[in-house]
Amino acid sequence: MVRLIALIISIILQILAAVIALRFMKLTKYRLSWILLSLSFAMMAVKSIIKFFEFFRGTPSYAWQMIDEWMGVVISVMIIVGVVLIRELFQSLKRADMERLRTEKRVINAIINTEENERRRFAKDLHDGLGPILSTVKMSLSALTQRIKDPSGTIILSNTNHLVNEALNTIKEISNNLSPHVLSNFGLASAISTFTTKINQTKAIEIDFKSNMENQRLENDKEVVIYRAVCELINNSIQHSGASRIEIELNKHEKFITLQFYDNGRGFDTSTLSGEDSKGMGLSNIETRVKTVEGVFIVESTPGKGTSALIKMIE
Repeated sequence: MVRLIALIISIILQILAAVIALRFMKLTKYRLSWILLSLSFAMMAVKSIIKFFEFFRGTPSYAWQMIDEWMGVVISVMIIVGVVLIRELFQSLKRADMERLRTEKRVINAIINTEENERRRFAKDLHDGLGPILSTVKMSLSALTQRIKDPSGTIILSNTNHLVNEALNTIKEISNNLSPHVLSNFGLASAISTFTTKINQTKAIEIDFKSNMENQRLENDKEVVIYRAVCELINNSIQHSGASRIEIELNKHEKFITLQFYDNGRGFDTSTLSGEDSKGMGLSNIETRVKTVEGVFIVESTPGKGTSALIKMIE
């Protein structure tokens, strides 16, 4: 009785396996490897059904024994051939996955390049469009200053001239932040140094920047990615960490470029990076950008002990 129950369960499971395997044949584009494996499952079910009927007939005949043995041989051959050929299926899946990753990278690169091009275009339009207009206004104010002798009018013109100068400086600063000419003309180390010097002048935070790449250039995409990452990390430290000091090191080690970042702020629990709230900090954006240039981005932080980050990529 126990043997009969086991035989029935075996038949049911083998039929179920055969049905599932046959339904997957379309997904595998009817590859020979999967067809052989599916048929082997079906033949195993048939073999078990034959045993089921032989169970009730008592002693099996010689002919049925031979059929059973040869079916076992055929099933074994089909399984071996199917397993050998299925390697092609796995290789095909691997190629498809690699192509998907390449496509994603191309899309992200296109987005980043479009974003940078728009930054440059907007910065140029802002500088070349509003800059000359304000400069003309300043010249007109200078001409009026010589004609107006009234003290109150002179004060108004002086204040207006000061505001125009502030507007001109603001436009230059916005234009440079959108598309820093130092980055395109002098390289990554100079751009980061200029950016950190400006922040140090505000006395809002102290930034110590060191580098052994003063006169060395990288590919434009890599320079842009690292520069934007540094800006985002500094912005996070100023807005979220309450840090009073930041240390940044940009170095070249043979074929690798590394950027190490540290602040002495309040830190945070890195397990929250997978949550929705962490997206506003821009860390996921940094990681996505770094991956597009074959780099790695690692963040380590402990509440009360500051935050450190590492960017590493091939030169």
